[in-house]
Order: sequence, then structure tokens, then C-alpha cells
Amino acid sequence: MTPGQVIRVAVPAPLRTLFDYLPVPGEALPLPGTRVRVPFGRGERVGVVWEAGGQPDEDSRLLKTVSEVLDPSPLLGARDMALINWAARYYQHPIGEVVAAAFPARLRRGEAPAERTGWRATASGIAIAGSGLERAPRQRAVLDELRAEPGGLSLQALCAARGGDARGALRRLRERGWVEPCSLRSEPATVRGMAGEGPPLHAEQAAAVAEIAAASGHYQCWLLDGVTGSGKTEVYIELAKQVLAEGRQVLFLVPEISLTPQLVGRLTGRLDARFALFHSGLSEGARAGAWLAGAMGDADILVGTRSALFSPLPRLGLVVVDEEHDPSFKQQEGFRYSARDLALVKARLADCPVVLGSATPSLESVANVDRGRYRRLFLAQRAGGAVAPVLAVTDIRAQRLEGGLSPPLIRAMRAELEAGNQVLLFLNRRGYAPVMTCHACGWVAQCPHCDARLTWHLKASRLWCHHCGFQRRGPETCPDCGEADLRTLGQGTERLEETLERLFPDVAIVRVDRDATRRKGRLETLLGAARSGAASLLVGTQMLAKGHHFPGVTLVGVLDADAGLFGVDFRAPERTAQLLYQVAGRAGRASRPGRVLIQTRHPDHPLLQCLLREGYGAFATAALAERKAARLPPFAHQVLIRAEASSAELPRTFLERLAALAGSRGTGLEVWGPVPAPMERRGGRFRAHLLLQAPDRRLLQACLDRLVPEIAAMENAGRVRWSLDVDPVDLS
Repeated sequence: MTPGQVIRVAVPAPLRTLFDYLPVPGEALPLPGTRVRVPFGRGERVGVVWEAGGQPDEDSRLLKTVSEVLDPSPLLGARDMALINWAARYYQHPIGEVVAAAFPARLRRGEAPAERTGWRATASGIAIAGSGLERAPRQRAVLDELRAEPGGLSLQALCAARGGDARGALRRLRERGWVEPCSLRSEPATVRGMAGEGPPLHAEQAAAVAEIAAASGHYQCWLLDGVTGSGKTEVYIELAKQVLAEGRQVLFLVPEISLTPQLVGRLTGRLDARFALFHSGLSEGARAGAWLAGAMGDADILVGTRSALFSPLPRLGLVVVDEEHDPSFKQQEGFRYSARDLALVKARLADCPVVLGSATPSLESVANVDRGRYRRLFLAQRAGGAVAPVLAVTDIRAQRLEGGLSPPLIRAMRAELEAGNQVLLFLNRRGYAPVMTCHACGWVAQCPHCDARLTWHLKASRLWCHHCGFQRRGPETCPDCGEADLRTLGQGTERLEETLERLFPDVAIVRVDRDATRRKGRLETLLGAARSGAASLLVGTQMLAKGHHFPGVTLVGVLDADAGLFGVDFRAPERTAQLLYQVAGRAGRASRPGRVLIQTRHPDHPLLQCLLREGYGAFATAALAERKAARLPPFAHQVLIRAEASSAELPRTFLERLAALAGSRGTGLEVWGPVPAPMERRGGRFRAHLLLQAPDRRLLQACLDRLVPEIAAMENAGRVRWSLDVDPVDLS
């Protein structure tokens, strides 16, 4: 180590710089990509070495020394650091926070990669057999749990088993010498798959596999545009086989946790490889294990949601982004990145192909095909001889609905159920009813913190704000006039389930939404019942509409298509078209033909008519022409600047000054706003938006490079919470 050398560390802090530290005296310089614990402010933080051996930017006598080097070797490789650097620059986010987002929570906190701590009963704790704990039932229950598990249990497992906090009981048991801390066995990070035979590829699938495989070992982005049920997953599997045979790794990204069990089930039954799974529904230990399995090369295939993108994969040979159009690939809080777009950067750095799959490609991807940036492959034929479902519109303007169901839909449901088929009903609104009101005076239950109504959840007997999470018990009488004539208006999935139980009392029903799947393992159980045919009526929100294979479903009913037809966001038509086509694709996926009934009060709406007559491809062509004429993405590039504060005046004034500053940056930049957010008050804070747009991405980035450093110095910048959203997909 040369005297005067320093290491530059990416520290998780809202500051857009690296920080200089002196190395630990007498130790070799840690390599870039290594975690270190460093003094920061009045405490310590875990950061990552970004550069080592440079000269300090200031007097080295003023620098602090690294407290501890946490890893014997780097956890991040050069490609991983290049991806993080690119993301931090493009999304204009502090690099230390981007680094933190790339690690699972356990590694972010500086814990040893493979170590788990827990509690076990001591020999004396086992010997007492509960005597002396008659008046301490919680301690006795905790001790009983530890006796039954000689290897020990984690604190989280003990709390879950006892239905409450076990720390107090553990502390008192430890004082008596009856329990002690211990190291737990590491959770298994990978699952072994097995080679299995799949269906023969049809001509379009075989052609797609051959063309993509020919690009193996080189970067190229492919848009696999396949109708629902066309067998895109079979293409992925055949490509993965070839990549695995070359000794390389595969990354599969899916938009929702609910899609991982089905995909993993198919992959593990077909591929002789080591699989790791990474998503937010797993325990911290499981996520850390999967991340490390990929980084150390112990996992051949990593399947995960958005955050799995940052998992290091040193032998990466293929990236697959399934349902690439889905907005869930965009992070909406904190570091607002697009996993789909960064997947292309990751593949380019690894010099390997990336496949974007969808039955309803995003307009951005279609435009990139037109520009020659992506290559498009079509799968127009449904696999296994399945026939595309017939779509029809049901005009409900003059019809009396029963729990949101029209008479034609109820008749169609009865016919399908009597024939032994399954029926899927799609309603993208959870809860029992979106409105509770007083019939006497007109009072409506409003959230005290948001410009939103409270949704009534019958089984929980709670009024719930789906925006800020506020909850309260439902009133027995009107808070304004005291009358007891409280009524609920509108339909949610909970109310729809109640209606179906009354109309079809002998039919098994499965409801899939966020409320019904909160408990661990519940989602897999419900989806298993749906796939096996144990339940004949399937009810759900978007969780049920995306990517699932239900071979017994022959009828899909869309109960409220109008909700998306008149959205204020310019992307609303695209989202509605994609959602309708995705949910329609759940029907007729096997040998039995399917049909889709779309309930609407606007049967002549141009979007519906285009979808019914010409399909999604024609809609996408027309929508792109409209976007081009209006100079909207993908023919322009945007940055949304959000600001919020405890008063309405502060964010507006802040963004007005920022708009003036941005407007002085030269020609070509359009400044729209500021305006109040579509929901101005949320979570007790007032929000405003400023939109910047430019025809050229480089012009917009150059503007941000100059603008962002000046924002923190603006007056009132410390009194508002502001954020940048590059390439926003949600303007709310």
C-alpha cells in the first residue's frame, strides 16, 4: 500500500458523489466491489469500494479510516459495477443508493453472506420440562418451540409461530440460562431441475429458436411477439438448453411474484440445472442465498421479479424478459429504474442475446423494431392446436345487473359450468365496494389523508384507503347525521365473490387478489386449485389476468372495461388494450374453444372496436401514429419531477422556480407545468408535478446533468421532498 492512497466508497446516502476513506492500517487495499463498513456522520454505514489506490481530493489528514472490510473478495464484478454506474447516471440517482438497491437487505446491512443467527434451547432448558413457567405462558411456549427444533429457530420464525413478539420471552429465558444464541444452517439457495420432454415445437417456434440461437455469444435484442398461448415459454426453454450446454447462465425476469411458481414449475421439469428464485415474497435469507448463488456461479438459472436484474451472474449467456410490456417492471419509489430497459444494458455488457416476450408488446418496443434497434419474431399460431378465443362486447346500458353481472354473462356462465368447464371473471378492483355512503344525508367515507374515498372490506369490517394504507372500523351510524342507513356502492372482488356464492352455491370459487393472497403460500394454493380444475369459478384482479395457464377456462368475463377507456394518462388506451387482450388470452388455451364477453356502457368506443375487428397489432399501429403526431413517447423523451410537502404552496413554488431554471437551459426542451398531481393530497402531503420533454434523449440528459446539481441549492429545496423519474410510465 503506497502512503497517501485512498479508497473511494459508494455510501448509501442522498448525495451524488463517492466518498474518500483511508484504508485499514496494515491491511491490503480492498478491491473494487468489496463491502466495507465506514464511519459516516455520527454513525456507520455499509458501502462498497468503487475505486482503490487513488489520490485524495483533499488533505488526507482530514479523512476517516475504514472501520472494517466485510468481504475477503469482491461481491460485485466489473460488469455489475458498470451496470450500476450506467443506471446511476441515466436515472440521475445517487450512486450509493443505486448500489444499496442492487444488494438484498441482509448484505446491505453488512451481514456475513452465508451466516444466519437464531436461538436454541440449552441442556438445562431442555431438562426443566416447563417447570417453573406455569405463570409465564409466553416463555413456556417459546421454550416448547425451541425444544421441538434442536437445530434452533430464527427470531422471525419464533415470532411467526407464537403470533407475536418473542424477544421479551427470549431475554428472560436467556437470563435463566435456558436458551442461547446459535448459528443456523444456511437456507438452501438452489433447487435442482430435471431434464424432461416437452411438446414438439411448431414451425414458428422452431424458426424463432434457430434465429435467436444463431446470435448466441453476441448482443442482440429480440422482440418475441406471440399471441397468448402460442408457446413463448417453450422458445425460452429451448434457448436456455443451448445456453446451459455452453456452461453459461440464464436470467428470467417476470413482472409479478404470482407468475414465478408457474414458470419455475415448467422450467424445473424440463431443464437439468440449478435454479435460484429471487423476489420480495421470499425471506431475507432466501433472497441473500439466491443472490449469492448467482454471483458465485452456483445457480445456472435465476428467476425473479424486477430487483433480480441486479443479481451478479458472471457467466450470463441469455436474458429473458417475459411480459415485457408490463408497467410493474418500472420501480415507482426511490430509485425509479426500468428493469426491462436495464436488462438490455446488462445483456450488452455480457455480450449476450436478450429476448423481450409479449402478446401485447409495448409501443416503445414496437417503435424500436421500426427503428431497427430490435429484431421482431412473430408467433401467430397457438400451441397444441388451440384456437384463439372469440371476443364480444355486451352493452349493459339498459340491463339490470346482478352484483355487477349482466343477464347474458350469467347465462353464458351457467352453460359453461354445466358443460364442466371453468369460467374466469376479471374485475380490477379489490375489496367489497369502493364507496360507503349515507342514504339519508349523502355522507361519503373519505380518507382523512388523501383526496380519495375509502374502500369497504366486508370480511375485515374495515374502511381502507388503497393509496396511503389508512384503515378504520366501519361506522354503525353516519358520522354526520347519526342515521343508520349506510349503503355501499359499486363492486369489488369481495362483493363479486359473495354474489357468485349466491348464484352458484354448489360451485367451488377461487378469488385471487392482494387481500386473498397475503398469507405465505396462499397464492400457490389458490393458483393450484385453479389449474387443477378443483375450482370452476375464478375471480380476480390483474394478478389472475397475466401469463397464467388455465387449460379448463373456456369463458372469460370482463366486468368493468370502461374503467380504463377514459383515463387522463396518455398511456391509458395502451394499458387498457393490453389488459383486455391479456385477460382474454386466459380462455381457450387447450383443446376446448374459448370466448370472451366484455361488459361496457360504451360498446362503440374506438379502442374496443379496433381490438374486436382488427386485433392488438392494428391498435398498436394506430396508437403509434397518434403518439407521433402529438410528439409523445416513444417519439419524445420525458422526465417527471415530483415534489411534495405538508402545504400546497411549497411544492408549487419550488417547481415554479425549477421550471424557470429549466427553461433557461436552451432550445429544444419543453417545460410543462407545474401542476397539482392528479391526486393532489396523498398520505397527508400535497403533491405537484413538473414535466420536462425533449425530442432527443441526449439533449434531455445533458439538461439534467446541469440541472440536478443546482436543485439542492434552490431556496426551499430542504423543505420539500422531490424526486426525478426518467422515462416515467405513470404520471400520477
